[in-house]
Amino acid sequence: MVSIVISVYNERKTIETIVCSVQNEEIPKELIIVDDGSTDGTGEWLLERFGQDLSDEEEIQKECGESRADCSRVLALTHQHNQGKGIALKTGFLHARERIIIVQDADLEYSPEDYHRLLEPVITDRADVVYGSRFLGAWKGNWLLVSYLGNKIFTALTNAATGLSLTDVWTGYKVFKREVLQDISLEESGFELELELTLKVAQRDWRVTEVPISYLPRSKAEGKNWLERWDPVHQNSVSVFAHLITRRMAFPVSHTFRLYGNFNDQRILIAGDLLE
Repeated sequence: MVSIVISVYNERKTIETIVCSVQNEEIPKELIIVDDGSTDGTGEWLLERFGQDLSDEEEIQKECGESRADCSRVLALTHQHNQGKGIALKTGFLHARERIIIVQDADLEYSPEDYHRLLEPVITDRADVVYGSRFLGAWKGNWLLVSYLGNKIFTALTNAATGLSLTDVWTGYKVFKREVLQDISLEESGFELELELTLKVAQRDWRVTEVPISYLPRSKAEGKNWLERWDPVHQNSVSVFAHLITRRMAFPVSHTFRLYGNFNDQRILIAGDLLE
């Protein structure tokens, strides 16, 4: 069994499709969907259908058709106000019950058909954390240059700071063993949590690997423009890395990062208010 955590914000156009796509994947799973204060009807749709635990086979098949695989639990949770992707993910993590946790975006850019590939390194105990890399796999459509370069820059900075060898730090597909998330204290509330996860996983010496995934960038016509791709992910990254440079840090930086920045006495700490 795996727990699939989906954080959503104003994804009414895509939420029904992604929920059915996830449920139709033939793996034993529970699905936890956290709506972070959407204003477009996403939360209302979720609560109408999944506002409580569902175990009725007929009810779930009515939504997703006869082909869906076994899904023991579907739980929809809503925040009354938008609190940030980090808070939404932490809400999902708190309610996840299974040994392996998959983080799934809700915008149809990532395919649930990649689940088996993502899970294999954890199931075979070759890794504790798996990132799905868009750069190792194939994608359809075009990357915006600002998004592509921003990802490459921050991936390089993250690798330098941690000693990891990632190709895609901002991937929307991540898999964790439950004990990994139990071992780290997450503090960030927004998209910065994505970077915090990577830094703290590296700090605790958990085994991280990447696998190739498919990727279909959304176009402006489909509801995403270049500003959304740059902001908040990469814009917030600048703020996070400013914290890394200017504040006392929580784990020693790698030799490579010291060569670039001469921060021999610095230690890395993600700044942010502690959230219980």
